[in-house]
Amino acid sequence: MTSQSFNLTTDPWIKVIQTDTGREKSVSLIEFFSHAQDYRQLAGEMRSQDLAIMRFLLAILTTVYSRYNAGNMPYSWITVDSDTMQATDVDDDTDAEDINEDLLDTWNQLYRAGKFSKIVTDYLKCYDNRFDMFGDHPFYQVTTADYDALVPSNKRVEKGKGQVLVKQLNRRISESGNTPSIFAPKTGERKNSIDIDELVRWLISYQNFTGVTDKTKIETKEKFSNSAGWLYRLNPVYAQGQTVFETLMLNLKLGGEQVDPLALQKPVWEYEIQDYIAVRKQQVVPDNLAELYTTWSRILHIEWQDNKHPLIFSAGIPIFEATGAFIEPMTTWRVDKKTGEYRPAVKSLRSLSISMWRNFGNYVDVHSNSGQLEPGIVSWLHDIKDQDTSVIANDQLLTLASTTLISDGNATSQAPAVEVADDIRLQSDVLFDPEIAEYWPVRIEDAIDTTQMIGTDFYHFASTIGQIRNVDARSFASNLSASFYQKLNAPFKEWLSQLTGDDDRDQKIEQWKEQLEDILNDTVRDVMKSSSPRDVSGIEDDKGRLLNIFTARRRLNYNVRIHLGPQDKE
Repeated sequence: MTSQSFNLTTDPWIKVIQTDTGREKSVSLIEFFSHAQDYRQLAGEMRSQDLAIMRFLLAILTTVYSRYNAGNMPYSWITVDSDTMQATDVDDDTDAEDINEDLLDTWNQLYRAGKFSKIVTDYLKCYDNRFDMFGDHPFYQVTTADYDALVPSNKRVEKGKGQVLVKQLNRRISESGNTPSIFAPKTGERKNSIDIDELVRWLISYQNFTGVTDKTKIETKEKFSNSAGWLYRLNPVYAQGQTVFETLMLNLKLGGEQVDPLALQKPVWEYEIQDYIAVRKQQVVPDNLAELYTTWSRILHIEWQDNKHPLIFSAGIPIFEATGAFIEPMTTWRVDKKTGEYRPAVKSLRSLSISMWRNFGNYVDVHSNSGQLEPGIVSWLHDIKDQDTSVIANDQLLTLASTTLISDGNATSQAPAVEVADDIRLQSDVLFDPEIAEYWPVRIEDAIDTTQMIGTDFYHFASTIGQIRNVDARSFASNLSASFYQKLNAPFKEWLSQLTGDDDRDQKIEQWKEQLEDILNDTVRDVMKSSSPRDVSGIEDDKGRLLNIFTARRRLNYNVRIHLGPQDKE
């Protein structure tokens, strides 16, 4: 098998949807970057897999365009080896603003051209041996010699220990040896069967969304625990465009805040394995995005029995601390209550039903003095929008998307439990509203606060109904509340996407309040229609007062009038 070749640069493995036909197609890296403008979206097995692959693709683009401009020439302030195409030095006498200006100019030229330049293909050809699934430097793997040199002697390949089955690597199955996945898309032995192109996609995904069931680790002086994959530790957020080219460009962070202009981009494939592990043992947060986007959580070695049944050996490697890792642009942030430090936020099963718009302030800088950090990718969009020659039009719809693979919460497994995808769309002049006095993000946040107060009012109403019916009031109210918010999601997102910088803010807010009240009334009517004789006759509360469905409705109406305020309905 070692004489075989499957090279990511020339063999098809990236699944895309073609814009013109709407059909799925598999393409190689070279074909992908040559025609990214012709593809609507990535189309892998899972949305979270697409996100992991997008970051891999961004690592390539960040590496190339931090060294070469849109005209395929090295920047004047950087030294690039003509043979390896690697940057060896940055002139530290060059002003950081000049570097950022050159990088932004490259970004603008590429965006206007509507396609990537030839230098990307040149780079891929230069490194084609690092993108081969077989050979001396197998893609996203280590050789037998490297694996054996890094793990304890009793864990070497010949011992057969530390294997990860294909059905564990495949995050649509994620089946361990102890707990079968009943509703998996494959059954029996087919769970461990996989084509090479799909294996490539899962290799990249697995490094980002690794659980912690495996016990094998590399040898280090100090003990460490196997960590989950880096993306697994975030609440991801990214920009989504109309084509794959636009999506990649909007997320191609060249310069800007939290990026060291003197740092050299170094993706994992440009390292020798022993050098990469030596860096990882230091547990230092990468200073460049290419390295961050290609962070490994495991060293993997594959023994090929045949095309479809590889034996995969896995060993954990130390990972850097997430606290204060501000170089990561694709996450929301939270403050650790114990230390006061910022950590990436993580979505859990408990917050599963909460849509993005309800946490609007976590994604957009609403109050600059609030202490809430804006995701780096949103700050980057602000940077490219603020240019005097910005290519982002005021009325361009910008989509902030989130794709989250949520673990089961079990500290000893962190197996994937559910995948959640969501988005919010706003016109760019709404997202980055310059009218401070009528600042749209503040008004939007106020509208969300009002909406959630009404949601709380409805929850109390539902809780009262549960109490009257002598059922678990909390569970009953939670289920009805979740249904109410489900009804709000599409209308609010539609209202949000239709806002413009020229709108009368007050008028638009009142428009939403009216729609909110209509949805609430429809939901309450549904509850009233299902009322029973017990709901009507009611019960006595702990103060001896009558409590029935009508008194509960009156209390709800009173609270809603207070929270919505006066409205002038025509």
